[in-house]
Amino acid sequence: MKTTTLAAERRAKLGAAMNAGGLDVVVAYGNGWQGDYLMYASDFPILEGGGLAVCTPDGSCRLYLDSASEIDRATAETEGVEVRFSRQLGRDVVADLKARGKVRVAAAPLAFVPFALVENAPVPIADGTALFDELLMYKTPAEVERVKRAAQTADEAYVVFRQAAQEGRRQYEVVAEVEGWLRAHGVADNFMLIGSGGTDIRSVTPPSNRKLATGDLVITELTPSIEGYFAQICRTLVVGKASVPQQRAFAVFVEALEAGVAAVRPGALASDVARAENDAFRRHGLAKFVSSAYTRVRGHGLGLFADSKPHILEEVDIELKPGMTFVVHPNTYHPDVGYIMLGDSVVVTPDGCEVFTSTPRVLFDGAA
Repeated sequence: MKTTTLAAERRAKLGAAMNAGGLDVVVAYGNGWQGDYLMYASDFPILEGGGLAVCTPDGSCRLYLDSASEIDRATAETEGVEVRFSRQLGRDVVADLKARGKVRVAAAPLAFVPFALVENAPVPIADGTALFDELLMYKTPAEVERVKRAAQTADEAYVVFRQAAQEGRRQYEVVAEVEGWLRAHGVADNFMLIGSGGTDIRSVTPPSNRKLATGDLVITELTPSIEGYFAQICRTLVVGKASVPQQRAFAVFVEALEAGVAAVRPGALASDVARAENDAFRRHGLAKFVSSAYTRVRGHGLGLFADSKPHILEEVDIELKPGMTFVVHPNTYHPDVGYIMLGDSVVVTPDGCEVFTSTPRVLFDGAA
């Protein structure tokens, strides 16, 4: 996967941010779980082991990888990057920095960088996490276009999910069908969780061998990536016909999602979006179910990672600006019916927001 133009665009933005911050070198870490900082710096979507990218403002990048199996792939899939195998990432990057002399260095995310690097670096290493977070959150039009395409793919994959969610099928069989469809359509990565049942559902998890039964709520978050950029859809269906309590409960979630999306605009804060969602539940006497005891976030950033900043919470005062992409999802537990999921991917525009997700905000009955 060579995205040369997009990679050059990202490196130019990184170089400008480094110059503005008075930095000579940045070091970006990534691993097979979270590789967005490393991907931004090096254009390499790491799958195994760990990696450190050492970058300068002029766009040069040296990529250290500790998995031998990743070396050939990195060499083939990146351009303008010097790839090196490293048995000890921290030690080898310390040697790299020593060879550069007295330089101003920042690392991101600093908390994940190998301790050997921080402890033995020849110069102090500043925390470059905020610098990268700014770059990751506020995207260029080309990046936004990838997220939009990923959201369209998520819509299509949810149709497959609905068709697969039949009575008697096991959770892992449903997820396997979606994964197979995505791979057949060129999607290299997808983060997906599922849940099924009634008031016993407390959240989504990796798929189990639990069978779907008539009357079950079936919830999912489905998060495919296009050229490294993720978008997410959250939806709920019922095996068979939805009951009146299920329909009544779902209506609160529609109200909350609509309120959250309406709050998305330049100059607003992430906390404003979360508060708009939460207030819908408060109006219906469900205030305790927007607490951390029942739900994690009211949405989160999307891009080179499936769950990034900003986290949509009432205590997060990150300002929304054009180019920011995230999912708005008032997912939580409802005491009458169980956990319900509903969420759309959006982008902040100069005039407000654009919703990328096109799947209707309805409680689906049965299979498509």
